[in-house]
Order: sequence, then structure tokens, then C-alpha cells
Amino acid sequence: MKTGTTRASIALLAVASLALAGCTADRGNDSATALDEGELLQVTPAATGEVDTVKWNSTYGELATLDPVKAFNYPENTIISNLCESLFQMQPDFSVEPNLAESFEVLDDSTRYVFQIRDDVTFWDGTPMTAADVAYSLNRHLDPAEGSYLASSFADVTGIEQTGEWEVTLTLSEPNTILDEELSTNLGAVVQQKQREAAGENYGNPEAGVMCTGPFQVGEWKQGQSISLDRYDGYWNAEKRAKAKEVEIGFVVDPTAIATGLSTGEIQGSYDVPLPALGQLSSSSTGALSYGQGMQIMAIISTGNGTFGDPAVRRALTRATDRQAIADTVYEGTGTPSRSIVPQGPWNRYPDVAEQRDAELPDLSHDLEAAKAELESATVDLSQPIKIAYPSERAFYADILNEMANGAKELGLTLEPTGVPSAQFGAFFSDPEARKGYDGFVTTNYLSSPSPLAHLDNVAYTGSQQNYSGFSDPAIDAAIDAAYAESDPEKRAELTVDAEALVMQQQPWVPINDLAVRLYLDKAVTGVPASFIYLYYPWAADLGSAE
Repeated sequence: MKTGTTRASIALLAVASLALAGCTADRGNDSATALDEGELLQVTPAATGEVDTVKWNSTYGELATLDPVKAFNYPENTIISNLCESLFQMQPDFSVEPNLAESFEVLDDSTRYVFQIRDDVTFWDGTPMTAADVAYSLNRHLDPAEGSYLASSFADVTGIEQTGEWEVTLTLSEPNTILDEELSTNLGAVVQQKQREAAGENYGNPEAGVMCTGPFQVGEWKQGQSISLDRYDGYWNAEKRAKAKEVEIGFVVDPTAIATGLSTGEIQGSYDVPLPALGQLSSSSTGALSYGQGMQIMAIISTGNGTFGDPAVRRALTRATDRQAIADTVYEGTGTPSRSIVPQGPWNRYPDVAEQRDAELPDLSHDLEAAKAELESATVDLSQPIKIAYPSERAFYADILNEMANGAKELGLTLEPTGVPSAQFGAFFSDPEARKGYDGFVTTNYLSSPSPLAHLDNVAYTGSQQNYSGFSDPAIDAAIDAAYAESDPEKRAELTVDAEALVMQQQPWVPINDLAVRLYLDKAVTGVPASFIYLYYPWAADLGSAE
């Protein structure tokens, strides 16, 4: 099993929550304006000056903790990304740059990774960040007592130690050529050892908080209402010093209340704007909606059972489903038909392989005749219904599956959307028993690192955590292994395309729509990234005056 097969923990835990957090699209508004991938933004116009206070909103509600090793979902990551920095930092174009680690080199047989740590960083209390703090922070993922939700991502790490005054060495059991990309997430976040040990069981809660190095420090956390981020004026990176003195993040989850707050200026900005709010906000005079490049995908996951367990059936249903109609209606024009189980956004930083992907990836366009041709190679009983589960409280999933059922009917197949209470649906991502009796289930999934290779690995490698059907193909495993073994980024991208093309011939997940970032900004503020990096990048530090 490759290192990357355990990398699903961030996305996996979040998928269940996101699936429960969506909102039904309002078909009555006329906000849908079909987006082209080339129109999606990476950034918003740069801020022209500082601001005292900005009122923001966390659409998915209140965070559970400030501890980065237990941050696995939207509320936690969106806030912690401004507080606790990682060794590397993801950028709005999904590239990765050195951050708390100035550089690294790979030694021996590509299993020793030596990181040079910055010597000019301080924690919020003014004390220096040391290499010992870095080694301690990374070792937390290996300590069962810490209960890191990201521990599986270090499954192949055999040792982490300080090997010099400003040097930390990770030893792995096998190479991981995308380790720097994965350390741009909370996996590489650094905290102060002294404060962590003193806080004990209260660590990360409103009483004890955390001690980190980011451009903001924790202000007042009013449980059930909001949390304030206060600018840290001793921040080491002068070029990225926060422009806002304070960012107050509320926990409003009701779509109507969010729309009203944004349109009146009571709330000045929000990522993940609920779909029902788009109609009202598209005509707002107080601010504007922006749509950014994403790392999210809506897909149907095969359990490996029944009629849907046959790859020919999955390929046929993909071609028979009008996925553009889903993008236009269900997602109000903020989705685009997926061409792969890997969303397009992370691939945009590899323009040199675009032509190769065009040549190797199968055509997924809506074509009933092509769908019927695909179905001819099916070896299962096509008279059996295809039972697809979705969280019953989220009617927009039913809308998607009904569109898919229309395509299935054209092929002589029966697809049955089956609502499952949200409290039970989350178990589909962790318990094989919960999936029994179902041919597939829905997911809204995001990549846990900016690497297309890691996502393919998570979904299609034998035994990987998001391989829910027991799917196994030696050719795919070998292609993924070959990509991991390649140290040259351009060649690795080419090998990743080879693996992606093989996966898409099998489609263990049927990809429906890539999802754009839905961002609203009051006309008085600007500067935040528009792309899907706000779970990993200190977006609030870029937020400032637009006037």
C-alpha cells in the first residue's frame, strides 16, 4: 500500500459533515449563470488599505476545537488556517511554497526528509519558535494519546527528530514525493510545546486555546455566537502581515439569515454561500458574489454491489446523465460537469499535461447512444434496481439522483434514490455494514491536499480509505506506484495522468459536478483568495479595505 492510501482522513471525516450541511437549491430564482472553468477566480482584487474590524461568517457553524491535529472540517480549518501555520503553505493557484520550513532535501534512498526551519519566527507570546517545537508538533500525529485525526497520514513515518539547531528530519518506510504538499495542511501545523503541555485536556477549547505563529491570534470566543481573530503585530512575514486589526467570525447557519446578513452589510463576507442565498445576493447593492476555482467534487460512490458494481453500468450512467443540467439547476450555475474524479482546479497548475489529459481521459459528455454502447459490455443482471442512498434531509441530492434516474430510464435501467436519515448516513463513510443493501451513495468531497495523485490514491488504490467498494486493479496500483516514485514534478504529473485515465475507465466513483467556491464580499472589503484554499491558507490576512 502506498503512503498516499492513508491520506483520506481529512477529507473522509469532512465528507460526512459536508453531506449533511448542504442546502436545497431554490429553483424559483434566476441566479443560474453557467460558469466555465476558465472564468473561475483564484484571487479577488488586492486590498488598498487596512481596516479595523471585519464581520465574517462560518456557514457550517461553530468550530469544535482550535487544536490543529483535530481539525477535520470546514469550521475548524477555516479558522485555524489563520492561526496555526504549517511548514509549507498552499497558494491560491494550488501551488505550494516554503513557509515555516525554509527548504528541505531528500537523503539516502528517498526515505529521509531533512527540513531547514526558519530562525526568525515567534509565537504570539513573543517567544521564539524552535526546531524542537516543530519536531514536537509533528510527533503529535504519532502519539496515540493526542488522538490526532490526521494520524493515518503519517502511517509510513518511522521517526521524527530534531537533528540540528534549526533542522528536523522525518524518516519514512518508503518515499513520498508529495510530502511537502501534504505538510501544507494541518498535518504540518506547528504549535508551542510548552503551552500544549500546560493546557492538558483543555487544549484547543475556549478556556486554554492554542499558541501558534500565524498572522492572527485568538481573541474572544463567544460559544454559540462568534470567535474573534486579533492581528498579531509581531508576525514574522512582513509582506503578509494582516490588514485587518480584527476579524469577527460568526456561526450563522440558516441560509435565509445568512442572505439577509450579507445583503444588509451586517455580515461583510462569507465562503460557502448557501445555494438558496444566491438569487438574493446576485442582485445585492452592498457587495458582490465571486466564484473561485475549487477542489470539491460531487460524485456517486459505488459500494461494489449489485448492478452499479459493474464498471460498464457506471460508465453508461455517466454518459446518460445530463450533468450540465445538474450544474445549471441544482447548483445554480456554480458547478461544471466533471471530467474525472479529480476536480479540475488542482490540475490547472500543470498546463503542460492538459493535452495529454485530453487525449487519455475518456469522453464523459452527455450522449445516450454512447451510453447504450457502453452498456453492451455489462455482465450483471440489468433488471435489478440500482439503489443509491442520500441524506434524506438534503433534497438537492434527490434532485441530482432524479436526473440520473431519468438517464437510467433511457437505458432501460431503474435507479432508485433512497433517503437515509442524516444521523445514519454519516456511517456510510466508515461502516461497511451501513452500506449493505445499497449499490451506491452520494458524496461531496474535497481533496485533503492539492495533489491529484493523492486523491487518485485515496479513491482507487487497493485498500485505500476512500475505496469503499474493495475496488482493486493491479494496473492502476502499478500506475500510482510509478507516479509516487517519480521525483521530477513534470514527469510525475504525466504519470499521474496515466493513472487517472485507467481509473476513469473503471469509475469506482461516478463524477457528477466540480463545484466552484461561492464567495460573497461586501463592497467595502476585498483581498481574500477566491479559490478553495481557505481551509489551509491564512485568507483573513489578505482581507482589507477596498476603498
